[in-house]
Amino acid sequence: MNKIIKTIGLSLVVLSTAACGQKKEETKVTEVTKSTVTSTVTDSAKVKEEAKKAAIAEKNALPKPYHPEENAEIKIAELVKQAQKENKNIMIQAGGNWCIWCLRFNNFVQTTPELKKQVDDNYVYYHLNYSPDNKNEKIFAKYGNPGAQYGYPVFIVLDKNGKHIHTQDSSVLEEGKGYSMEKVKKFFDDWKPKA
Repeated sequence: MNKIIKTIGLSLVVLSTAACGQKKEETKVTEVTKSTVTSTVTDSAKVKEEAKKAAIAEKNALPKPYHPEENAEIKIAELVKQAQKENKNIMIQAGGNWCIWCLRFNNFVQTTPELKKQVDDNYVYYHLNYSPDNKNEKIFAKYGNPGAQYGYPVFIVLDKNGKHIHTQDSSVLEEGKGYSMEKVKKFFDDWKPKA
């Protein structure tokens, strides 16, 4: 009987030691997992913060073509007269200086000679402001509030008489963190004045 009690006692000690060892291992694994998760979250936050800083720097460096103080209704009426005189369509790029994709598009067109020529030859171009300073609600309503549907930038194409002939979602023109040369070129070609 003593042998049985000693054997059972020894077995309990071994099991207890093994269980404690397992708990220590589980604790170590849990600590490593928590550390990895914390490290990953911290790294992710750092990456996001760096991306945010890069976007702000990019936005600050790009030209600001939108003018919130401008009376868009009067400006578009002037552009219609100019378009009639020059036999061009009117390309309205709606957005604001707050919008990185709006600024990227403007910069892309202005710094790509082939696109700039295509625009200059076929369009009177206007940057219609949408911002807290001036939402141009009356003008946007006239064209069906396309920013609410597509976001910004959004393009509104008018013929030389000021008739609305097309609205273009800009997201289909994107490629990576910029715009596709071929897609933008085709868009400008599709909506230029017909001969």
